[in-house]
Amino acid sequence: MSELLVLLGLLVALTKPLGLYMAKVFEGKRTLLSRFLLPVERLLYRFCGVHPEIEQVWTSYAGSCLAFGLISFLLFYVVLRIQGWLPFNPQHFGTPLAPQGATPVTPDLAFNIAVSFMTNTSWQSYPGESTLSYLSQLLALGVQAFIATATGIAVAIAFVRGLIREKTSCLGNFWVDVTRCTLYILLPLALVAGLFLCSRGVIQSFRPYQDVTTLEGGKQTIAFGPVASWESIKLLSAGDGGGFFNANSAHPFENPSPTTNLFEMLLMFAIPAGLTYTFGRMVGDQWQGWTLFMVMVLLFVGGACLLSWSEYRGNPALAAAGVDSRHSGANPGGNMEGKEVRFGIGASAVYSAVSTASSTGAVNSMHDSFSPVGGMVQLFNMLTGEVIFGGTGIGLISMILMVLLTVFLAGLMVGRTPEYLGKKIEAKEMKMVMLSYVATSVPILVLTSAALLIPFRHGGYWNPPGGVLGNIANTGPHGLTEILYANASAIHTNGSAFAGLNANTPWFNLTLGIEMLIGRFMVIIPALAIAGSMVRKQRIAATSGTLPTQGPLFAALLIGAIILVTALTFFPALSLGPLVEHFLMHTGVVFR
Repeated sequence: MSELLVLLGLLVALTKPLGLYMAKVFEGKRTLLSRFLLPVERLLYRFCGVHPEIEQVWTSYAGSCLAFGLISFLLFYVVLRIQGWLPFNPQHFGTPLAPQGATPVTPDLAFNIAVSFMTNTSWQSYPGESTLSYLSQLLALGVQAFIATATGIAVAIAFVRGLIREKTSCLGNFWVDVTRCTLYILLPLALVAGLFLCSRGVIQSFRPYQDVTTLEGGKQTIAFGPVASWESIKLLSAGDGGGFFNANSAHPFENPSPTTNLFEMLLMFAIPAGLTYTFGRMVGDQWQGWTLFMVMVLLFVGGACLLSWSEYRGNPALAAAGVDSRHSGANPGGNMEGKEVRFGIGASAVYSAVSTASSTGAVNSMHDSFSPVGGMVQLFNMLTGEVIFGGTGIGLISMILMVLLTVFLAGLMVGRTPEYLGKKIEAKEMKMVMLSYVATSVPILVLTSAALLIPFRHGGYWNPPGGVLGNIANTGPHGLTEILYANASAIHTNGSAFAGLNANTPWFNLTLGIEMLIGRFMVIIPALAIAGSMVRKQRIAATSGTLPTQGPLFAALLIGAIILVTALTFFPALSLGPLVEHFLMHTGVVFR
C-alpha cells in the first residue's frame, strides 16, 4: 500500500499548480509559455479562419464538436484502410508482404478503431504490433489522442462557463478552447512525460522489427516503434489507454520498471485531478473544487483497497488443491495469475484501479485473471459513469451531472427548489441529466443480453463458429462478466478489457463502436444543453435554506448518491456475474 500513499501524495501536490495553470490558459491570461506559443496560436487562427473574439451559443458549440469528430473519424478511417500504401510501414501491414499472423484491418475493424480513438476510448480488439504501421499508430491514433482529449477538456470548460456566467447565451469558442488546450497543456506535458519515459527505458524507434535467436535456439520477432511519444499522451489523455503493444503497459518496452509504473499512474490522474482545482478557481469558490476532488479520492481509495485485499487473499480453490499460495521468501502469495513479477500484486492492483477509475484503460496486468471481487471493483469504477476522476474533461462533466442529481434529490427531501452555484435547477436541466444517465446505462444491459440471446447463424459473417459464446474463453458467470465488461468499457470510454473475450468480430466491432459514440456524445450534448440553459439564468444570493455544496457533509451525500444509483441500475447484472462467481469460488463449485 506504500505505492498508493506515494501516488496520492504526488497527486495532491500536483493538483493545485496544474489546475491553476489550466485556469489561466482557458481564461486567456498570460502563462510562462505565452511568449513562445502565442504567435503560433495566432497563426493557427489566421490559417484556419477562426475569429477568437466571436463566441458560440451551445448549439453552435455542440455542432462544432460534432463536425470536428466526424471529420476526424473519416480521415483516420481512410488512413487505416490504405495503410499498406503509406510510408513508415516496415512490416508491410495491409499488403500481401505482411508477415504471417498479421491481423487485417477489415472495414468493421477500421470503423471500430477510428471511432474508438475519436471518442477517446481506445478500445483495442486487435494486437497493435501485428496490425498497424508506425504511421497508423502515430497519425491515426496518436493525433486522435491529442484532439479527442482537447475536445473533452474544451467541452468541460464550456460547461463550467455555463454555470458561472449570467444572463447571456455564449459559452466560448470551441476552436479557441481546443487550440489552447492542445498548444499550452497537452503538447508541453506530453513532451516532458515522453522524455522522462525515454530516460527510464521506454523505447522510441523507427527501426524495423528484429528477428533474434532465443536461448532455446528458436526464432522470435522483437517489435519496435515510437512508443515513448505515444505512451505519454496515451496516459495523459485519461481515456486513451490503447497500447502500442498488445500487452499494453505490461510490456517492458512500454512500462519497464516500478518507477515508470508509478509515473504512468500519476499521468493518468494528473489532468482530471487538476481540472477539479480549475473548476473551483473558475467558479470563485475553491472549496467547490476540493469537495469534488475529495469525493473522487475517497471512491478511488475505497475501490483500490478492496481490490488489493481481494488479490492478496488469493484463490481458495488452489489451497483446496494443495497448492501453497502463502506469502514466503520465494513466493509472493496471493493471486499472481496474469500479473507481472516486476510489479507484483500491490502495484498491479493499484494500477488497475487507477486505469478503470480514470477511464484510461491502460493495464499492466490482465484484468481477466483478477479475482471475482477484483473484477467487480474494476467494473464498478466504470459503471459509476466516469465520476471517479474519469476521462479528461468528461470526468468533470459526469461528476457535476451527478452533483446536480444529488442536489435535486436533496431538494425533494426538504421541499425546496434545488440550487447549484446560485442558480436554480429546474425540470429542463434534470431531464438532460437523466437523458445522459439512461442513454449511457441502458445499452450496456441491452447489448450484453443481446450478445448472449440473439441466435446468430452458425459460423456466419457476424461471428465465428459457435456464435458469440464461441468468442469467450470462459463459461458461466465469468463469461458473462467478460461481455458485460466489454460493453461497460466501450460506453464509458475506458478501453480496457477482460482479455478472455475475442472482440474482433463484426458484431462486437460494430456494436461496441456504436456504444462508444453514445457514451461520448450523450454526455457532451446534454451537458452543453444544460450549460446553454444555465448561462441565461441570474445567480441568486444564498439563504439559510440553501444546501451547501461543499464540505464533508455534501461529499458524503454525493458519495451515497453515486453508489446508490449505480447499485440500483447494475446490481442484477453484477449478481449474475462477479458476485455469483465469488460465492462459487469459495464453495468449491466448478461451473461447466
